[in-house]
Amino acid sequence: MWASASDWVGRKNTYFIFFVLGAILYFLVPQFAQSGSIALFVLAYGIILSMYGGGFATIPAYLADMFGTAFVGGIHGRLLTAWAAAGIAGPVVVNYVRAYQVAHGVTGADAYTMTLHIIASLLVVGFVCNLLVSRVHEKHHMQTA
Repeated sequence: MWASASDWVGRKNTYFIFFVLGAILYFLVPQFAQSGSIALFVLAYGIILSMYGGGFATIPAYLADMFGTAFVGGIHGRLLTAWAAAGIAGPVVVNYVRAYQVAHGVTGADAYTMTLHIIASLLVVGFVCNLLVSRVHEKHHMQTA
Protein backbone atom coordinates (compact mmCIF):
# COMPACT_ATOMS: atom_id res chain seq x y z
CA MET A 1 0.00 0.00 0.00
CA TRP A 2 2.72 2.49 0.98
CA ALA A 3 4.78 1.87 -2.18
CA SER A 4 1.71 2.47 -4.35
CA ALA A 5 0.85 5.59 -2.35
CA SER A 6 4.40 6.87 -2.86
CA ASP A 7 3.91 6.69 -6.63
CA TRP A 8 0.94 9.01 -6.23
CA VAL A 9 2.08 11.46 -3.50
CA GLY A 10 5.84 11.22 -4.06
CA ARG A 11 8.52 9.43 -2.10
CA LYS A 12 9.59 12.41 -0.02
CA ASN A 13 5.99 13.16 0.94
CA THR A 14 5.47 9.52 1.87
CA TYR A 15 8.34 9.81 4.32
CA PHE A 16 6.85 13.04 5.66
CA ILE A 17 3.70 11.03 6.35
CA PHE A 18 5.75 8.30 8.05
CA PHE A 19 7.49 10.80 10.30
CA VAL A 20 4.46 12.90 11.21
CA LEU A 21 1.98 10.06 11.62
CA GLY A 22 4.58 7.94 13.43
CA ALA A 23 5.42 10.71 15.89
CA ILE A 24 1.73 11.34 16.62
CA LEU A 25 0.97 7.65 17.10
CA TYR A 26 4.02 6.91 19.27
CA PHE A 27 3.10 9.90 21.42
CA LEU A 28 -0.54 8.79 21.75
CA VAL A 29 -0.02 5.05 22.33
CA PRO A 30 0.51 5.48 26.12
CA GLN A 31 -2.71 7.48 26.35
CA PHE A 32 -4.58 4.78 24.42
CA ALA A 33 -3.23 2.16 26.83
CA GLN A 34 -4.06 4.21 29.94
CA SER A 35 -7.59 4.87 28.73
CA GLY A 36 -8.13 1.15 28.19
CA SER A 37 -8.85 1.57 24.48
CA ILE A 38 -7.51 -1.71 23.16
CA ALA A 39 -8.88 -1.05 19.67
CA LEU A 40 -7.03 2.29 19.31
CA PHE A 41 -3.87 0.78 20.84
CA VAL A 42 -3.86 -2.13 18.35
CA LEU A 43 -4.83 0.11 15.42
CA ALA A 44 -1.98 2.54 16.25
CA TYR A 45 0.59 -0.24 16.38
CA GLY A 46 -0.84 -1.79 13.20
CA ILE A 47 -0.29 1.49 11.37
CA ILE A 48 3.18 1.88 12.90
CA LEU A 49 4.15 -1.63 11.79
CA SER A 50 2.79 -0.97 8.29
CA MET A 51 5.08 2.07 8.08
CA TYR A 52 8.14 -0.10 8.82
CA GLY A 53 7.25 -2.29 5.85
CA GLY A 54 6.37 0.77 3.83
CA GLY A 55 9.78 2.25 4.56
CA PHE A 56 11.48 -0.86 3.24
CA ALA A 57 9.19 -0.91 0.20
CA THR A 58 9.71 2.73 -0.78
CA ILE A 59 13.33 3.41 0.12
CA PRO A 60 14.95 2.00 -3.06
CA ALA A 61 12.77 4.20 -5.27
CA TYR A 62 13.33 7.20 -2.97
CA LEU A 63 17.10 6.71 -3.16
CA ALA A 64 16.90 6.47 -6.95
CA ASP A 65 14.84 9.67 -7.04
CA MET A 66 17.38 11.49 -4.88
CA PHE A 67 20.72 10.12 -6.11
CA GLY A 68 20.07 8.60 -9.53
CA THR A 69 20.11 4.92 -10.34
CA ALA A 70 23.82 4.33 -10.98
CA PHE A 71 24.88 3.77 -7.39
CA VAL A 72 21.53 3.12 -5.72
CA GLY A 73 22.59 -0.44 -4.81
CA GLY A 74 25.61 0.76 -2.83
CA ILE A 75 23.70 3.59 -1.20
CA HIS A 76 20.89 1.21 -0.29
CA GLY A 77 23.41 -1.21 1.25
CA ARG A 78 24.83 1.54 3.43
CA LEU A 79 21.34 2.61 4.46
CA LEU A 80 20.44 -0.98 5.40
CA THR A 81 23.65 -1.23 7.44
CA ALA A 82 22.66 1.91 9.36
CA TRP A 83 19.12 0.54 9.74
CA ALA A 84 20.56 -2.72 11.14
CA ALA A 85 22.76 -0.79 13.59
CA ALA A 86 19.68 1.09 14.77
CA GLY A 87 17.90 -2.26 15.11
CA ILE A 88 20.62 -3.33 17.54
CA ALA A 89 21.08 -0.02 19.38
CA GLY A 90 17.36 0.79 19.65
CA PRO A 91 16.34 -2.08 21.93
CA VAL A 92 19.41 -1.48 24.09
CA VAL A 93 18.39 2.15 24.58
CA VAL A 94 14.80 1.08 25.30
CA ASN A 95 16.04 -1.32 27.98
CA TYR A 96 18.25 1.31 29.61
CA VAL A 97 15.47 3.90 29.64
CA ARG A 98 13.02 1.34 31.06
CA ALA A 99 15.54 0.26 33.73
CA TYR A 100 16.05 3.91 34.67
CA GLN A 101 12.30 4.43 34.93
CA VAL A 102 11.81 1.31 37.07
CA ALA A 103 14.72 2.32 39.32
CA HIS A 104 12.92 5.61 39.91
CA GLY A 105 9.63 4.02 40.90
CA VAL A 106 7.76 3.90 37.61
CA THR A 107 5.84 0.64 37.40
CA GLY A 108 4.29 -1.58 34.76
CA ALA A 109 3.64 -0.37 31.25
CA ASP A 110 4.16 3.25 32.38
CA ALA A 111 7.90 2.51 32.30
CA TYR A 112 7.70 2.64 28.50
CA THR A 113 5.97 6.02 28.21
CA MET A 114 9.23 7.99 28.20
CA THR A 115 10.68 5.63 25.61
CA LEU A 116 7.72 6.13 23.29
CA HIS A 117 8.02 9.90 23.68
CA ILE A 118 11.74 9.69 22.84
CA ILE A 119 10.87 7.71 19.71
CA ALA A 120 8.29 10.36 18.78
CA SER A 121 10.98 13.04 19.23
CA LEU A 122 13.41 11.10 17.03
CA LEU A 123 10.74 10.92 14.34
CA VAL A 124 10.46 14.73 14.49
CA VAL A 125 14.24 14.87 13.94
CA GLY A 126 13.78 12.49 10.99
CA PHE A 127 11.11 14.83 9.60
CA VAL A 128 13.56 17.74 9.71
CA CYS A 129 16.32 15.66 8.12
CA ASN A 130 13.94 14.58 5.34
CA LEU A 131 13.05 18.23 4.84
CA LEU A 132 16.74 19.18 4.49
CA VAL A 133 17.64 16.44 1.99
CA SER A 134 17.56 17.55 -1.61
CA ARG A 135 18.00 15.76 -4.90
CA VAL A 136 21.56 15.48 -6.12
CA HIS A 137 22.13 17.61 -9.22
CA GLU A 138 22.10 15.53 -12.39
CA LYS A 139 25.63 16.64 -13.30
CA HIS A 140 26.82 14.33 -10.49
CA HIS A 141 25.01 11.30 -11.94
CA MET A 142 27.06 8.73 -13.81
CA GLN A 143 26.89 9.25 -17.57
CA THR A 144 26.91 6.47 -20.14
CA ALA A 145 29.81 6.61 -22.58
